[in-house]
Amino acid sequence: MLTSTDFSGLFSDRFFKNFFPIPATNSFSKGMLTPDFELPDITNGGKVRLSSFRRHLPVILAFTRIFTEKQYCPFCFPHIKALNESYEKFRDRDVEVLMITSTDEAQSKIVVRDLGLKMPLLSDPSCKVFQAYQTGQALGAPLPAQFVLDEEGRLRYKHLFSFLDHNASVETLLKISDQL
Repeated sequence: MLTSTDFSGLFSDRFFKNFFPIPATNSFSKGMLTPDFELPDITNGGKVRLSSFRRHLPVILAFTRIFTEKQYCPFCFPHIKALNESYEKFRDRDVEVLMITSTDEAQSKIVVRDLGLKMPLLSDPSCKVFQAYQTGQALGAPLPAQFVLDEEGRLRYKHLFSFLDHNASVETLLKISDQL
């Protein structure tokens, strides 16, 4: 599924740095504190630091694969839309969803506008957070993954991309949220 036939901007420095396949190697174990980070929040402005949620709210980290503001991964595009449509269900459970993309801030602003994103979209064009979470990469962008952290910031669930199971479903993430 192509979201656009406009491929301008696809072949960037980020594309070539993430071109060769590297499988997801995440070895984080249940109960561990995951790496802290700070990224720009494109949806709401300002910056978001993961550790600021500790002792306040559980968090779902939804690493997503967006090539450019015009090109989305065919596996991730429906997942982005489903998470956005269900964002209030997570907030009703006092869970924050942070979507992380490797698109730059200008591209990410267009994504927020075009998709009407309600959840925070965090921009990581250097892919440093993707690398810290060992999500893997292939064909120009980091791979998607989802991590659920409890209110203490400890890992309770992780889902890494595979061709058989691309992204954790919204239903799975809601079920896990209910157990926090």
